[in-house]
Amino acid sequence: MQLTPLTGDCSDGRTCPGAYATDRGTIIIRGYILTAAELAQVTLGDGETVTEFPAELFLEAARAYRG
Repeated sequence: MQLTPLTGDCSDGRTCPGAYATDRGTIIIRGYILTAAELAQVTLGDGETVTEFPAELFLEAARAYRG
């Protein structure tokens, strides 16, 4: 899978939530790990997971995405 970054890095050099376009026509989101209590509120299928990220990330990724 080929990834193209859609969002930039944090200005302080830390790893931040990010969005990437794939060559498969999908978007990958890198975000924060949820706690067990937060995950208990979500039904996940086999092979699925969830992350948390700022809503602004969607807007930044949408502006950059050309798929």
